[in-house]
Amino acid sequence: MESMTIGQLAAAAGVNVETVRYYQRRALLAVPRREPGSIARYPESALTRLRFIKRAQSLGFSLDDVQVLLSLEDGQACSSARELGERKLAAVRERISSLRALEEALQRLVASCSTTRRKVNCPLIEALMRADRALV
Repeated sequence: MESMTIGQLAAAAGVNVETVRYYQRRALLAVPRREPGSIARYPESALTRLRFIKRAQSLGFSLDDVQVLLSLEDGQACSSARELGERKLAAVRERISSLRALEEALQRLVASCSTTRRKVNCPLIEALMRADRALV
């Protein structure tokens, strides 16, 4: 595919046309030149860049983060991209740690539900009603 319209570009990247326009407004994607009276045509590199943006977002990078990452491609220093990656990695590890703590708390609560013989409230529901932070 040598060049494509905005609709073809959007379809090839799996986004809608308004997403392409939004990325252009945010200066994440260039607006192609066009001759008066003709339809704008996007090069293959626009599709590559659009796919990069979507992949980065799927990994949890914000559009501001993506802009920094794209600056690396534009010839700026790699250190800022590395720092951004390190911050994202730290945030992911923190979320994993929180999720593990949540998993353990839920595991204890579910286990107490299956071992209790009480005829009163379920321990899981009781804990949630109390909003007992010590359990999580």
